[in-house]
Order: sequence, then C-alpha cells, then structure tokens
Amino acid sequence: MTAKHHPDPSSLMSYAAGSLPEANAMVIACHLSCCEHCRKMVSDAEAVGRSLLEQLEPVAMSEGSRNQMLAMLDRIDPGSSHPVFRKDTGNIPVALQPMLGEDLHKLHWRALAPGMKQFVIPASVGKLRLLKITPGTSMPKHSHIGSELTLVLQGSYSDELGRFCAGDVADLDGDISHQPMADTQEDCICLIATDAPLKFTGLIPRLLQPFFDL
Repeated sequence: MTAKHHPDPSSLMSYAAGSLPEANAMVIACHLSCCEHCRKMVSDAEAVGRSLLEQLEPVAMSEGSRNQMLAMLDRIDPGSSHPVFRKDTGNIPVALQPMLGEDLHKLHWRALAPGMKQFVIPASVGKLRLLKITPGTSMPKHSHIGSELTLVLQGSYSDELGRFCAGDVADLDGDISHQPMADTQEDCICLIATDAPLKFTGLIPRLLQPFFDL
C-alpha cells in the first residue's frame, strides 16, 4: 500500500525524539511499517538528534544513575528489532501483534451503535482503540477537545478532509470538525489514538457518549 496522507512532520519529529504519548506513538509506529517516506523522515530526525548529542560535553554520571541505566539495558531484548523495519505478517500491524495477534477479525469487538464496533487497546498514556465501521455508515459529526491520530488499517472512509485508504493517517487537532463515512464494500477498520474525549455536534450522540466511551 502507498499512503497519500501522512502524520504531521511535528508528530514524526516527536516520535523520533521519544516524546509522543504511548497511544500516539503506537499509531505512528504502525504507519511507519508500511510507509517508506515517513520512515526516512524519522531516520533523518534520529540522525540529527544523534549528531546533537555527540556535540555535547560529557558529564560524569552518579553511581545511582549509572546503575539505573545498566538495569534498563539489561531489560532490552538484544534479538528484538525496531517495529518500523519489520514486515507486517498479518492484517494487524507488527507493532500491535504482541498484544492482539495477527488477525483483526478474531478480536472480541464491542458494539457501539448500528454499524459501529470498537476494541479498546490498553495504553499507559492516552486512549488507543480499533474502530470498525460497516460500509455506508457514518460516525456522528464531531470535533476534538484534544488531538486525534487515526490510521486506516482496512477499507477506506471519506470526510471533509478527503478520502483516507489503508495506510493513510489523519493527524487532527481541535480546529477540525468532520464526519467520517465508510465508503467501500468492506468494513473500514481504523487504529485511533486520542488524548481527550471527542466533541459531538448532535444532541443524541452527546447523550450517548458516556456509553460509547469515545
């Protein structure tokens, strides 16, 4: 797949610096597994970061800090590799496979509304979920109190910003109001990270929001 919509460059820079919330970083990592363009941007940013670190004057570490660093290194699996450089082996991106397996269709989806289901993925910072929308179904129109980072894993949807297909990312903030609609003959499945509840426009979606957990 070739993505046409990519994360904002600032999100990629934050990912390279390790400063994104865990939920957002997972969405970026999954996108990188299928996007050479963004992998190069992250690699270039990491190279710049290494160059800057090399220019800093060395500072002696305290014994306690040194022991903490050695303990962290001991916990790293030397046989593991960065998920963005591994090929996906199923319809779940490789970065998520340790938690979810390899098949989206074997997950225990929870119904939200007619034509909409979700699967919540534990994340220490932010909310991470999979959302499945049946063909022809629209989400309620909404904006965002915080940020929303969405990666399409299967199918496609259209909204006020354009058409998003598998591999595409929508990197949105509070200025955006939209109403995504699944627009193909297969379910649209998205990986979504948010750091605050959505802000629905209609009265009924607002009343049902506590039950949707959106």
